[in-house]
Amino acid sequence: MKLHELSPAAGSVKKSWRVGRGIGSGNGKTSGRGHKGQKARSGASIRRGFEGGQLPLYRKHPKKGFTSFAPVEYAIVNLNTLNKYEDGSVIDLESLMADGVVRKPLAGLKVLANGELKKQLTVKATKFSAAAKEKIEAAGGKAEEV
Repeated sequence: MKLHELSPAAGSVKKSWRVGRGIGSGNGKTSGRGHKGQKARSGASIRRGFEGGQLPLYRKHPKKGFTSFAPVEYAIVNLNTLNKYEDGSVIDLESLMADGVVRKPLAGLKVLANGELKKQLTVKATKFSAAAKEKIEAAGGKAEEV
């Protein structure tokens, strides 16, 4: 095989559209840019949301809410996922990661109250929702904050 024998895979290279090649091409004269105006000029690019100098819509609307620059994200587990563990077992972030329930430790483990807990478990987590704590204790288990 020689360099001059190489060719790209069929269909991978598309022929470029040749503009400004006469009336008969369908893209002659103005080359598909229309007549005059900002978008007809060479090097023209208009940023997203630009309205020709008029105050843009996104600046007219009031600012709302707050976004933290350093958000604290927790690895979240619901109560219904804890039912697969045996009665009396101790569940913490390390055991959940070993079983593949949680992928990344992030800032710690937070237990939420989605679903019903049918086992007596000791759950060690960084945070609990109030409803999750109640459900764990109602099932006869313990909710320990680490």
